Amino acid sequence: MKKITPTSISKQKAAKTRALPLEVDAARRPPLGMTPAVFLRDYWQKRPLLIRNAFPGFVSPIEPGDLAGLACEEAALSRLISQDREHDTWTVRHGPFDEAEFPGMPRQDWTLLVQDVDKWDADVATVLAAFDFLPRWRIDDVMVSFAAPGGSVGAHVDQYDVFLLQADGHRRWQIDASPNPPLAFRDDVELRLLREFNPTHEWVLGPGDMLYLPPGVPHHGVAEDACLTFSVGMRAPSAAELLGDFVDTLASEADESLRYRDPDLAPPRDPAEIDAAAMGRVVEALNMLRMNDPERLGDWFGRFITVYRSAGVVQGEDAADAGDLEAQLDDGAVLARHPFSRMAWRRSARGARLYVSGQALPLPIKDAPRIANSSLIDSEAYRALSAEGRECLMELVRQGHYQLVDDTDEAGPDT
Repeated sequence: MKKITPTSISKQKAAKTRALPLEVDAARRPPLGMTPAVFLRDYWQKRPLLIRNAFPGFVSPIEPGDLAGLACEEAALSRLISQDREHDTWTVRHGPFDEAEFPGMPRQDWTLLVQDVDKWDADVATVLAAFDFLPRWRIDDVMVSFAAPGGSVGAHVDQYDVFLLQADGHRRWQIDASPNPPLAFRDDVELRLLREFNPTHEWVLGPGDMLYLPPGVPHHGVAEDACLTFSVGMRAPSAAELLGDFVDTLASEADESLRYRDPDLAPPRDPAEIDAAAMGRVVEALNMLRMNDPERLGDWFGRFITVYRSAGVVQGEDAADAGDLEAQLDDGAVLARHPFSRMAWRRSARGARLYVSGQALPLPIKDAPRIANSSLIDSEAYRALSAEGRECLMELVRQGHYQLVDDTDEAGPDT
């Protein structure tokens, strides 16, 4: 019998890794061509994957003209990127734009990108249902780009996972899947473009095809013809961002009476020395902030991860009282969540905590997931909540996180 050693196990794992395909056809099992568990085990944050027919027969729910119109809105985040191929120069302009300028745009070599289109267009938002195998609070937005023939944003690298769904037209994608790709940036352009890009794989994607890229994989997409691409990006805060916000939270909530103390002080050998005993007291002072308290840490993270860059779009107003709201729900109206409201929930020592755009709300364990997972709440769902849940929901209505609409209306951002 062949002896099994750590080296042989390592070689087996390496062989398995090499055997995993970088391209699959998902026509029979969209959108991944495999179960979510297999995808998460073998590809998520490990290796790229081209998924043909991830959305078979996909028809874009948004037209280029609609995207251009959205880019003219004051509250929308948009960019227009143009390339001068002859001189290899790039121009970046930020919206809002004037509608009159789009008909006069060049025939090629430019791209319009708009963030958060899923918040503005309910039909685009339906795409996210296919990504329920991921925590919803990890998903940032659906960015939609329109590219004229030859349009591109240059070879670059993202520090977050992204699914690039081809919605209309065709785009040629190149990636560098080598173990240690060069990641230095050019210093002569406003964009963070790679100074050196050596593609190892190349594909042309058509409508319904999707490319998954984990963080750190260099890629370059160029429009073969006029095309639309949906980018489903993940929220991945850096360690520095997490630490900075957590420390700021600890400092703002700290009790001023918690201070450095040295009741055991003895005459020092050297009055200028910071000795080991002093450093021990520093650690004790910091520990009084309870940085390792799971409840406090979880509460901070729930608030942090539900704060969104456009949270100011959600604005409260005087709402009907509970009796009026219940009557309208019974008459067929529904409560529609504001598309810019981010929600998540967490089990706590005393039930559950619902996190809504940076605030933490205590709730019974049965209510928190019901509200967090409901973009629409009808009379039946409302009646299923406890008294505490209904009171919480009323407060969210007053804050603007839910809006009362009749079942034929479409909820969208108020601007």
